[in-house]
Amino acid sequence: MKNPLKSFTKTEILLWSISSGLIIAAFLIFDRGSFLNLAASLVGVTSLIFCAKGRPTGMVLMIVFSILYGIISFFTAYYGEMITYLGMSMPMSIISLISWIKNPYSKNEVRVNRIRRREIGLALALTAVITVGFFFILKYFGTANLIPSTFSVATSFFAVYLTFRRSPLFAAAYAANDVVLIVLWSLAAMNNMKYISVVVCFAAFLANDIYGFVNWRRMQKKQCGG
Repeated sequence: MKNPLKSFTKTEILLWSISSGLIIAAFLIFDRGSFLNLAASLVGVTSLIFCAKGRPTGMVLMIVFSILYGIISFFTAYYGEMITYLGMSMPMSIISLISWIKNPYSKNEVRVNRIRRREIGLALALTAVITVGFFFILKYFGTANLIPSTFSVATSFFAVYLTFRRSPLFAAAYAANDVVLIVLWSLAAMNNMKYISVVVCFAAFLANDIYGFVNWRRMQKKQCGG
């Protein structure tokens, strides 16, 4: 079997290695017990490096991450995160996987799509409607840290929509979501130090999503002939 990392650059392998190393170190220092958190973090950061390359494998791993993260969120009473990832991110990742497979640029790279401003406006309008609706749903279920949880829904929906549409902006939207999640899990860490490992996880995600945005812009220029 071929080595799946063979076509990755040294920078990409270094980014993945450092991210994984920090996640494992944070787990050993602050957690040592929640192996589900560790597994979700490692699957998630691995999915991002594949997504940054425009590979459908990244979507497969994102589906797995959504399931694991939804379970973790349930036990932390972050019902917004649970509903978002199990009810929205996971199904949209499946749809995105189909979209990426059906729109290849090459064997190992999806075709980048350039969406118009009108569609971005539509996506933002849909995001606003869903966010307002989720605010009351999350409030009804007594979701912990309601306001940042609601912002997480907004950034997550916008990101998954752009992922489905194969726009480079999806990585930027996920980076915004990472910032919200860093705040959200930092609040949880104030009550339980083990969640610092989750904060480190999303800090690693942020670095990978920023790289993903840069690389997708590079892919877009290459595919469009400069």
